[in-house]
This record gives sequence, structure tokens and C-alpha cells, in this order.
Amino acid sequence: MSKKILITGASRGFGKLWAQGLLNNGHQVAVTARNVNDLDDLVHQYGDSVFPLQLDVNDRDACFLAINKVHEHFGAIDVLVNNAGYGLFGAIEETTEAQARMQIETNFFGLLWLTQAVLPVMRAQKSGHIVQVSSILGLVTLPVLGLYNASKFAVEGLSETLASEVKDFGINVTMIEPNGFSTDWSGASSVQTDASETYEPLKKAFNESLTPDIWGKPEATVKAVVNMIESESPPLRLLLGKMAHPFITSVYEQRVKSWNDFKEISDAAHGA
Repeated sequence: MSKKILITGASRGFGKLWAQGLLNNGHQVAVTARNVNDLDDLVHQYGDSVFPLQLDVNDRDACFLAINKVHEHFGAIDVLVNNAGYGLFGAIEETTEAQARMQIETNFFGLLWLTQAVLPVMRAQKSGHIVQVSSILGLVTLPVLGLYNASKFAVEGLSETLASEVKDFGINVTMIEPNGFSTDWSGASSVQTDASETYEPLKKAFNESLTPDIWGKPEATVKAVVNMIESESPPLRLLLGKMAHPFITSVYEQRVKSWNDFKEISDAAHGA
């Protein structure tokens, strides 16, 4: 059955690939970008099945207006895919206030505004699916991505809470958690802090660890995401990529060991 879907950040990368996959499966898809002209190729290829919109997710009023436009155009919004975002690379000490605020504004607040805007529509429908594009870096961390890590940890906390709040309205929530993929997330779409010599050894070691085999192929995610969106019982979390599961499992095993090692001290802190 055809769904009415809104995908933000659809001019490139995951957003564009997933939009194409969903359109190829007969769904109607609204797509957004900061520059609406970047969506022309989708319009030319798919015609009336695609609805392009200019949107800066940092503008709360514009987010609410976009939801209204999509709802008026399609008559419903079955799925919202909050995909817009970018990576900020650099040590925490190097990060300026403006860079930190913009990272959180885009990756977290933009997602929040669209989520808030779509909820009344989905509650009235008594159905819906909110898909939040998070990252494995919302569950574990890597150096020189501190603010990005923080933004995705915030997305995880928000979205898990949201799932418990809206399940009785017939609304599902899914967090997509990819490992590294060879999109331009770490290239043209990324922002870099001004480098300092202090962190150069750390950055050098980090960059050397990014061997070609760790990067997944973005095109390979399409089937998984389309199947998840078409599922009657979508998961709360969906890992993408073969590096995700072993990395997260290893980190969580270390966390559990640490919690167990200090359990006696932790219990004693409760008091009598």
C-alpha cells in the first residue's frame, strides 16, 4: 500500500537514495533541501510522485510550515524521515561556540521541530511512523567527533522517550543507526574546526584507523530502509552496516563489566 512520506536532507547521500528506493516501490515522497533546485533531478525522474520543498531545519516556523504543506499536498503523512544533518570534525577544545551551537541546532533541534510539527497530524490519523536518522555514535563515541556524538546521543534519548509517549496513538518510532558509509558526510557535507598542534597526534591516529574496509556502501542500505518503512512492526532501533554490531557490543560489554566492578560502591551510595 502506497505511503505518503517526508524525507529531509534529500538532495544527496542517504536521503536521496532512500527517496529513490521508496519512489521506485510506488510510494509518494516529499523531499526537502536547503536549495530546492538540488531536487530537480528527482522531480524530472519521478514527476508528480515527488513533492520538493525548500527547508532549513534550523528554522522552527519553516519546519511547521513544511509539515502543513506536505499534509495539504498529500492529504496525509504516514512517515517522517528526519535525515537532515552533518558532521562536525575536531577536538572538543578546538570547537567554537558558533560551531557547537550550529551542530546541535541542526542535528537535534531541527529533528525536534519536525517531530513536534508532525505529531498532531499523526495523532489525528491514529497512525504514523517517525524515523530518526541517528548513528552508532549515538550509542558509542569516537574522538574528534565530540559535538556530533553529543547531538546523536541527544537524538537517542529524545526518540526512545518519544516512542513510549506516542505508542498508544498508533505511532511508531525508529532510530536508524548506521556505521560509517562512503557518503560525503565526512567530506563535502562536513565542517572542520581550526586545527591546533595539540591534537594532531590524536587526529593522525584517528585518520589512520579509517581503513577503506570499514566504510559501507550507501546503496546497500536502500533495501533495508525500504523494508523497515514498509513493515507493519518496525523496530525501535535499526543498525546499518556490518561494523555496527560488533563495535557496539564490545563497548557495551566493557560498560557492563565496569558497572559490575563498582557495584558494591554503587549500591552503598543508595544509603540504608
